[in-house]
Amino acid sequence: MRTASFANGDRMPLLGLGTWKAAPGEVGAAVREAIRLGYRHIDCASVYANEPEVGAAIRAAIEAGEVRREELWITSKLWCNAHGQANVEPALRRTLADLQLEWLDLYLVHWPVPIRPGVAFPTSAADLLPPESMPLADTWAGMEAVQELGLTRHVGVSNVSSTKLNHLLAHCRHRPEVNQVERHPLLQQPQLLADCAAAGVHITAYSPLGSGDRPAALKGADEPVLLDNPVIGAIAAEHRCSSAQVLIAWQLQSGVSTIPKSVSPERLRDNLAAADLQLTPADLEQIAGLDQHRRQVDGSFWLLEGGPWTLQRLWDEGC
Repeated sequence: MRTASFANGDRMPLLGLGTWKAAPGEVGAAVREAIRLGYRHIDCASVYANEPEVGAAIRAAIEAGEVRREELWITSKLWCNAHGQANVEPALRRTLADLQLEWLDLYLVHWPVPIRPGVAFPTSAADLLPPESMPLADTWAGMEAVQELGLTRHVGVSNVSSTKLNHLLAHCRHRPEVNQVERHPLLQQPQLLADCAAAGVHITAYSPLGSGDRPAALKGADEPVLLDNPVIGAIAAEHRCSSAQVLIAWQLQSGVSTIPKSVSPERLRDNLAAADLQLTPADLEQIAGLDQHRRQVDGSFWLLEGGPWTLQRLWDEGC
């Protein structure tokens, strides 16, 4: 398994298991099976509301002798209602309790969008805090503090543009080590990848298969189905593999970590096997031609009437 290396010598497996949208009653079995198959990178978040079940599965695998804690790479994320320097440590300690862990390998700021404490998800502009009142740099100071306490070995961000990342880099003591963003052939983000590489920031791609199972409220009426893309399908046919395996292999050959979600044992095996698939230069050229800069998770759920956010302000690009 290819890995991303960090300055302290730690190595993050490029292929991991995502747990967003993995339902209660299913996610624990999926995590346990993934570990049995050889997955060592598990991506979590408090807002997914399934960390206790994920944690129970990890603990069971460790106690059964299937894996040692030191062999696992566990990521979680700070939700938006815990922005602010003083709020980071209590939020992380809750996540550690849910996951039954003493430390994380990576803790990310989930979105650069602060919301009122106690609000799970905003339903009106009053639930959104003005970004000026809760700058990302203030929250980042809390991230640095929990890293220094040993509660997480690495810290990073998610859904952060080059503009926001560069601003943060100018106001931090410990730089973000990972930026987790949406990435797939329809949204390839070459400039963001180049900017992160220049800053020494690894990229993790979420929704690598197009996230076709995400809630209907997050879908557009005319959106393409990435797994049905004819170019991807033709490449899969040539390699006698699935479209999902092509999409995963493309990320790994880009040096990008990726976290496809599945609760199916068969698909877990197939996704893991994609690490052995080698796409040709011609395949990569065809995939490069698919870029539409099309977000499947565009962040429009943060755009509430009278609120501070627009898509341009969120992504720092023309919309």
